[in-house]
Amino acid sequence: MINRLVIIGVGLIGGSLALALRKAGFVGEIIGSSRREPHLQKAVELGVIDRYDLDMASAVEGADVVFLSVPLGAMRGVFEAIRPALGAETIITDGGSAKGCVVRDAEAVFGSVPKGLVPGHPIAGTEQSGVGAAFAELYQDRRVILTPLETTAPEALNTVRAMWQAAGALVEEMAVSHHDEVLAATSHLPHMLAFGLVDSLARMKDNDEIFRYAAGGFRDFTRIASSDPVMWRDICLYNRDAVLKMTESYHRDLDEMMQAIERGDGDALLEIFSRAKAARDRFCG
Repeated sequence: MINRLVIIGVGLIGGSLALALRKAGFVGEIIGSSRREPHLQKAVELGVIDRYDLDMASAVEGADVVFLSVPLGAMRGVFEAIRPALGAETIITDGGSAKGCVVRDAEAVFGSVPKGLVPGHPIAGTEQSGVGAAFAELYQDRRVILTPLETTAPEALNTVRAMWQAAGALVEEMAVSHHDEVLAATSHLPHMLAFGLVDSLARMKDNDEIFRYAAGGFRDFTRIASSDPVMWRDICLYNRDAVLKMTESYHRDLDEMMQAIERGDGDALLEIFSRAKAARDRFCG
């Protein structure tokens, strides 16, 4: 059990973790912190956190676990803010969608990666954001990837694993670089495509008519374009190399499909579509 949990950034991800742990009886006191007081007040009103402190250093004093749920671009600033107040045994973990940049920021701020740092990434979420969207079942039977380093203390890793399991998650471990490559393919690229398609159509001359006749397939494909733009801007920038690698690969495949259409090559198109259908059916099954 975690006696005192501090969540920096009490939105959908951090708020849902708090609710899940409270429901499971795995946490004592939950303290929230961020630079915006109104949403922290709302988090208290909703019973997500017990109290809050706008001073991040003050908030983490005496904490057993600190969970950082902030955009990747804000991670280094949070490390700098909390560093003076962290206890020797305080465990730090996060929910960022890229892990290499989190490790680099920790190295820059602390001089070396703290033994209590356990980088993590819950593979869960919705297109909604904010503490009002948080719910206790968000992580139920969803995967959480932890990317411990050679310097990570075993007891810190065990505590973070137990925390996520108490929230209902399926916990796996992966190397930092491999995580960033896999998530660039399965999450970051799809979000880029959704954002790009909606923006492209919105800038067309007759966009009102285009969106008026959009069918269910369009809504399904572009749902994630309602996600937090700041978060996804940071993901693209801070996982740049892996995102660019996957984008270039997809661009080559898209060119192949366009060339098949231009040639009128129905056999090539059928092969691509059939292969894709089989892969998705197998995945969904």
